[in-house]
This record gives sequence, structure tokens and C-alpha cells, in this order.
Amino acid sequence: MTRTAKKLVAAAFAMLSAAVSAQTFTRYTSADGDFWKESRISVTEKAEGQPLVSVNGDESVMIFRGWGTCFNELGWDALQVLPEEKREELLERAFSPDGDLKYTHGRFSLGANDYARGWYSASMVAGDFELRYFDMTRDLTTLIPYMHAAQRHNPDLWFWCSPWSPPAWMKINQDYPVLSSRYNRMDRRLDYLLHRNSDPKARRHDRFPDWLAGEDFFIQDPRYLKAYADYFCRYIEEYGKNGIPVKRVMYQNEAYSYTPYPGCPWTPHGAAVFNAEYLAPALKAKFPDVELFLGTFNTNRFEEVDGILSDKVMMGKDIFAGLGFQWEGSQIIPEVRNKYPHFRFVQTESECGSGTFDWLAAEHTFGVINDYLGKGCEEYTFWNVILCDHGESAWGWRQNALIRVDSRAKTATLTPEYYAVMHYSHFVTAGSRLLGAFGGRTEETPAMVFKNPAGKYVVVAGNRSNTERRLTLKLGGKYLETTLAPHSMQTFVEGD
Repeated sequence: MTRTAKKLVAAAFAMLSAAVSAQTFTRYTSADGDFWKESRISVTEKAEGQPLVSVNGDESVMIFRGWGTCFNELGWDALQVLPEEKREELLERAFSPDGDLKYTHGRFSLGANDYARGWYSASMVAGDFELRYFDMTRDLTTLIPYMHAAQRHNPDLWFWCSPWSPPAWMKINQDYPVLSSRYNRMDRRLDYLLHRNSDPKARRHDRFPDWLAGEDFFIQDPRYLKAYADYFCRYIEEYGKNGIPVKRVMYQNEAYSYTPYPGCPWTPHGAAVFNAEYLAPALKAKFPDVELFLGTFNTNRFEEVDGILSDKVMMGKDIFAGLGFQWEGSQIIPEVRNKYPHFRFVQTESECGSGTFDWLAAEHTFGVINDYLGKGCEEYTFWNVILCDHGESAWGWRQNALIRVDSRAKTATLTPEYYAVMHYSHFVTAGSRLLGAFGGRTEETPAMVFKNPAGKYVVVAGNRSNTERRLTLKLGGKYLETTLAPHSMQTFVEGD
């Protein structure tokens, strides 16, 4: 064979190899007890089944911006149980751009949340409107070291925050919880405050909560409202001094959860007044680059969200960069987006389960991610990445985490939920475009199609049923068709 002929054969072989490679996907499969198995699959010219999702490749339902997690005190305590080498390995897996989960941002609470060690705020002196005794000692020994540990593995991490409860002295019940229980010392005689001035005839059993709070638990007095806005700014300032860039705030975590742990109900008008007349102006004056989002909404009552955004104090004010939703809030995202399409939408907290750490919890999370991203949420924030033993809070609630620590053996296990998250986060990186989706949190065969920043298809699909299911997707002019095993999760990544 002549030299010219050899070159032509080599060129043809290279072109054939490239064509074959372009039609091949790497497949990652997880099932209960059998995680992250790798294989190969090729696309075809024709398909036997009807496509569940069909895309051309140039759609853009949503451009994804990143994955995050909450930094909580009990998570830091769980990490401290482990030997240093294991601790660093897990932080690398979660936060490194080359790790498993590839977290890009973190959330933290202003004062105690339900996964704090106990009650606290940075303002413990009643009547200290000037915040002269603002005290960050607790944060400096727990949350900030936790964040610094994560930053070692991803220096570009950014952070956002919200309170679970204001300082107790700023509330009408003068305490951190909303309702009394055996897990707190709140005077049970004050439980009546929750529904004082509310109308029990207006209860709606198809909405959460079925009976709304009758008034704001935050004291609606200008001195208190101004001091609270200043409280947010002090947090941003002090965290910034400690190398923690706060880029976003939300006024309240779950204003519709009436809790025995830290919480604070707000009425739509009270929330509108605080955000429009106090928090937004304070941020604009002191931290104009910090975004103000409205959230976090954990209610499926559209009228509550709409009530804030349409309140008279909001007229003519463009103060919110976006809206944040979690739990029941996911149900009203389409309705809110229909009326307020100009906002960015983000998911703000994953659903925590009940300390089972099992495959069913993983399947639930897999569906919840599909639900929020399919509704156009451009960010997703998880709750506890790591917890000890049964994942129990100081208020008696057992919850799941992605990593479970055995405090006696000083060992850590990656839970099934860890892999459910990894099936999305490992390849759906910031800048990926969602092209099409099918499913939601209850669909037995949810599926999503993305293009990553390199222009490659990434498909995430699952089968929550007890039988095999056929998966057919149309990707441009080709078909990805395969069988999904019962109770399995899959990620397909287009080859180079």
C-alpha cells in the first residue's frame, strides 16, 4: 500500500472512530446497594418506543447555575468525629470542582436553625437597637470554620443566608420557637398568639398550612424593623471580614412553618413592609452588590406569595432579584411564574426525610430534584450534607443526610441519597442548559435532558416502579433507547 493510500485509510479510520464516539454515551447506574456502575450505550437511527422527551439540542428551558448545601452546626460536629484524613476526603468529594457533588454555594442561618446545637442569636441583649452587643462568637467557633474547611477545596464558594428566627427580644412571644413543646421552654400559655386575629372559618385543608398565622410574630415597630435590617447587614459585614462572601439574603426561612424549633411567622403585609421599607434600603446603602431574594416559601398558598408582591408598599419598587421555594412551595411555582415571569426562581432547601438513610429516601430526592429543575429553578440547595447516627436534631426530629457518621466507630458511609444527588450534580454543572424534562416528584420514570457547557448531552433518568421500564429519548436526529431496571437511577453522558 502506498504512503498516500495509508494516509487515506488512517484518515477514514479516524473519521469513523470520531463518528462512533459521538454516538456513544457513558452510562452510570445505581440501584439499592449497587451504586455508580459504569457501562456504554450507543444511540440509534430509529426507535421502537415513543420518545418520553424529544429535543433538538438548541432549546433552553433554563440555564442551571449551581448546586449548594446548608452549613449547620450539627454537620460540623459530625465532621469533627472523623479522623482528619477522612474528613478532608469527604469535603473534597462534596465541594471540589473535581469531586463527586461539585457544590458551588452554601447557605447558612442568621442565628439558630433546627440543626443548631441549641438556641442562640447574635443579639442577646433585649432593647439593643443599636446592636452595640452584636456577638459572633458562636459563628466563629462552628459555622465559619466549617465554611473555611469547604473553601480549602473550592475557593470560589459563595454564600447566601436567611434567619430561622429573629433575636427573641424582637418577637411578640419573646422566644425563638413559635409553639411550645417538650423540646423548648416557651410558655404554653402563649400558644394562642399564633392564631390570634385569624379566622378559623377560612381554614383550607388542601393548602399548607391549613390555618394561617393571625399576625406577624416580628414586632411591627419601626425601631425593631430598622434594627433587624441592620442585623442582616452586620452579619454580611462580619462574615465578609472572615473571608465568607455573602452574595444573597432572604428575609425568613419558612414563614409558614409554626415550629417548636426556631421560627417566625409573617403576614404578607408585614413581610412586604420589612423587605421594601427596611431590608432593601439597608442593603442598597451598605451592600449594593448583595442580592435580595424573596423567600423561602414553603407554602402552596399562592395568595400568600402574591400578597407580598402585590402589596401597596411594593408599588413602583423593583427590589427582588428572584424568589426562593422549598417543600410545599414547589406546587405553586408555575402559577407564580405565570404572573411574575421576570423573576429568577431557585430551590432553597431539599426535603430532609426522617432519619431512614435508605433507598426510598434517595428515590424521593431524585424525584424532587427533577420537579424543581423541571419547573425552571436555576439553583438547588441541599440541607444537611453530613450527620451523625440517626440524624436527630436538638428538637427531636430525625432527618437524613448524604453522608452518615457512626459516632462510636468514627466511620462515615455514603448514603443512597448521596448517589441520587451525584446522578445529577456530577455532570449537570453550572452553565448547563435544560433542554427538556418529563416527570416530577411522583412520576415513576422521571427524565431530564441537558447540554453541558462543553455542548455534550447529559441525560438523567430513573425508574421508581417494581418492573422494568423502556426509556426512549430523541436527541436531535438520534435516539437514546434502553431498558431501566426496577428502582434504578441512570445518568447518560455523551462521549467526546
